[in-house]
Amino acid sequence: MSELKDLIEYIGKSLVDMPEEVLVNEVFGEQTTVIELKVDKSDLGKVIGKQGRTARALRTILNAASTKLKKRSVLEIIE
Repeated sequence: MSELKDLIEYIGKSLVDMPEEVLVNEVFGEQTTVIELKVDKSDLGKVIGKQGRTARALRTILNAASTKLKKRSVLEIIE
């Protein structure tokens, strides 16, 4: 289990009404790791936020954490 996956899972579960429906998957590429965040349909709006602000904030946090770990990662929010 990676630190980045744990971080996104923790934040994702904190944001939603149904934390048991939060699934985080990690897809390792050659240079970039894709972190997939899947939440219940009713919680999708909470994770994306108004005009995508929450999603942007999540990506910023992930970017900062992966830079610190000298890795490259991208956040995908899956419907």
